[in-house]
Amino acid sequence: MCLDRLRILAEIESSSARGRSWDDTKTVIGDQCKKYLPLSATSAISVDRDTERRKDHLGHFVLRLAFCRSDDLRQRFIKAESTLFRLRYDTDGVEERKEFLGTRNFNWIAVSKEEKSNYSEQLLAAYQGFKNETEKQNAFKSDTFYKVKWTRVPDLVKKRKVFLKAGWAYVPGREQSSIVFQAFESELEKALLMTAKSLPRLDEDTRLLPVLNNLSQGFMAGVSSDWGGSGTEVDGDKITADMIDGYAKKHFPLCMRSMHSQLMRDHHLKHFGRLDYGLFLKRLGVSLEEALIFWRKSFMGGKVTDDRFNKEYAYNVRHSYGKEGKRADYPAKTCMQLLTGSSEYGCPYRFLTPENLQTSLVSAYAPLGLQHSDLPEILHTKKDSKFHLGCTRVFEITHASCGVKKGEGVGAGETVSHPNQYALRSIELEKAKDGRGTAMDVDG
Repeated sequence: MCLDRLRILAEIESSSARGRSWDDTKTVIGDQCKKYLPLSATSAISVDRDTERRKDHLGHFVLRLAFCRSDDLRQRFIKAESTLFRLRYDTDGVEERKEFLGTRNFNWIAVSKEEKSNYSEQLLAAYQGFKNETEKQNAFKSDTFYKVKWTRVPDLVKKRKVFLKAGWAYVPGREQSSIVFQAFESELEKALLMTAKSLPRLDEDTRLLPVLNNLSQGFMAGVSSDWGGSGTEVDGDKITADMIDGYAKKHFPLCMRSMHSQLMRDHHLKHFGRLDYGLFLKRLGVSLEEALIFWRKSFMGGKVTDDRFNKEYAYNVRHSYGKEGKRADYPAKTCMQLLTGSSEYGCPYRFLTPENLQTSLVSAYAPLGLQHSDLPEILHTKKDSKFHLGCTRVFEITHASCGVKKGEGVGAGETVSHPNQYALRSIELEKAKDGRGTAMDVDG
C-alpha cells in the first residue's frame, strides 16, 4: 500500500526538481493519483471509498515511520505530502471543502464588516490577481477576511498579498488555503517528531526496520518504486542472441549499456555483473536458449573455452531463469537497487566521476542525438543527487526523433525507475515511429 504512495511522493519531488509549473505538476500528479492512489469524493457512489481511504491512511502512516528518523527526511516528506494535500484541496468540490474546513479549528478570526470598512484602503492595496479594477472591487465587496498571526502565512507576506497590523495578517478568503496548508505542514511536522521519539522502541525489531530503511532509501535516491511492467512487452517479437548488440546500442539505459560494452570488450563480466545483466535480458524477453547462445558467443575470444563455459557458466544462466537450484523466478534489479548497490555495477549516474560520466554519455548516446550542449544539464542532476532525472533526460533527448518532448519522461511525465522500463519503452517508441506497433503502457 505504501509503495504506491511513495511513487506519488517521489514523482512530486521529481516535478519540483525538473521545474514543472504548478499546472503541469497538477496534471502529472493527478494522472498518477488516479492510477495508483485514487481518493474519490464522499459523494461518489460507484467506487469502494472505504478501501481507497484505508489504503490512503495506511500508506501515509507507514511512511511516517520511514521518514521521521532525520531532519532531512522529515523536511522532504513534509514538502511532498503538503504538495499532495494542496493538489487534493484544489481539486475538491466546494461543498467537500466547506465540510472539511468545518471539522477543524484553524484559529483564525473572522474580520467584522466594521473592521473591513476601517481598513478597506489597506486591504484593497494588498488584494491581488484581477484583470481590472471593476473585477477587483466586486470581488472585494463579497469576500470575507480572516486574521491570523503573520508568522502563519509567510508565503503571503512574502508576496505582499496581505495587510499587516500589530502582528496580525488580514487574509482574504480567496487566499484562505494558505492558512490551511501551513496548518497541515505544522501538524505533520509535530507528528513526525513525536513518531521519531517513539521509533527507538522498534530498534530491536529486525523485521520492520529493514523495510523502513528500504522505503526511505528509495525516496532519497529519487526513485518512486519498482516498475510494474511485465517482461513480455516487445509485442511478441522474439529477441535473438544476434539482436542484443543492436538493441544495446539503440535502446539500453547507460547502466546496462555499460555492462554490455564491457562484456563485448573483455569477453567477460564478474559474477554480479553477469547476474544483473542476465536478469535484465531475461525480463526484456530473451529466452533461456537465446541467453545461452548470447553468453557463449560473448565469452568466446577471451579465456573461456566452450568446454569451460559449459562447466562454469551455463549452470548460472539456467539458474537465473529458474531452471536449476531452487527454481526461483528472480526479478531484474530496479533503479533503486542499482543506486544503493555496489559501485562496480551500480548506477553510472551516481558512481562515475563527472568526467567519466560525460565520456560515457557521449560515447553511448552521441549517435542517438545527445549533444555536448546537453551535458551540463545532465551533470547538474548528478550534482544534486537526482540521478534518475539525468537518466530520464537522456531518454528524452535520444528519443526526440520519436516525438518525445522535454518533461514527458518515459510516458505521462514519469521518470525512469527501472532499466527494463527504459529499454522496453524505447523499443516501443521505435516501433510506433516505424508503424509497427502502438504506444505501450509502461506500467503494465
